[in-house]
Amino acid sequence: MYNPFSLQGKTVLVTGASSGIGRTTAEECAKMGATVYATARNEQRLRDVVERLDTSFGQQHQMILADLTANGGIAKVVDGVPALDGVASNAGIVVGLVPIKFLKDDVIQHAFETNTLSHIKLARDLFKKKKLNRGASYVFTSSAGGVVSFHVGISAYGVSKAAVNAFSKFCAVDFATRKIRVNTVCPGMINTPMTAPTGEFSVADYEKDINKHYLLGRYGEPVEVARTIVFLLSDASSFITGQSIMVDGGISLLH
Repeated sequence: MYNPFSLQGKTVLVTGASSGIGRTTAEECAKMGATVYATARNEQRLRDVVERLDTSFGQQHQMILADLTANGGIAKVVDGVPALDGVASNAGIVVGLVPIKFLKDDVIQHAFETNTLSHIKLARDLFKKKKLNRGASYVFTSSAGGVVSFHVGISAYGVSKAAVNAFSKFCAVDFATRKIRVNTVCPGMINTPMTAPTGEFSVADYEKDINKHYLLGRYGEPVEVARTIVFLLSDASSFITGQSIMVDGGISLLH
């Protein structure tokens, strides 16, 4: 059956695969036929994800337990994967709502180690050690925050994500020598455990944000980002590289 969006026969690495967008991306890649190498640092959640992945195409999915911010974590992933046809680089955290004058060094460092440096180092080493097949597709998950959306209190998070967005474009230039495409998805607010209402963001705050900024009148769902990533990993996007795809419910039009 003709399907240019199929990932059948492709091997894809998904980072941050134990929850949220990363988990859903791993699930959608498997449904589309990919053999998934899933990595995260929470063993029980990661194992649960991998055990439940679709195997309708005879795939044998694998898990690699690793912390990409710890010594040896990236090397463990790079050494543990075969030649890849795609990478969905999703690992990320949200740091607290803090105005710039109250930003502490450890908060800044934590945001950049996870949201920026882990992505940069992993991409560098996968490319350097030729773990990316010619014609592969590399997709980073960035954010609308720090790219088109700027709010008081999210500077550390926004800048760490904006750096990934910029880095992806340098990768698109460098990796083109091997015909490897590199793109970024930039989600708005997505309903995941990481963005659930807390003491800092109440349900009322979220409703106010939705009414003010989201043309579609709601936050997104992880599967809506994951399917965009699947599109960028597939041959259906074979002439797209160096782009930042907004998956934001229209927030970029209202800033």
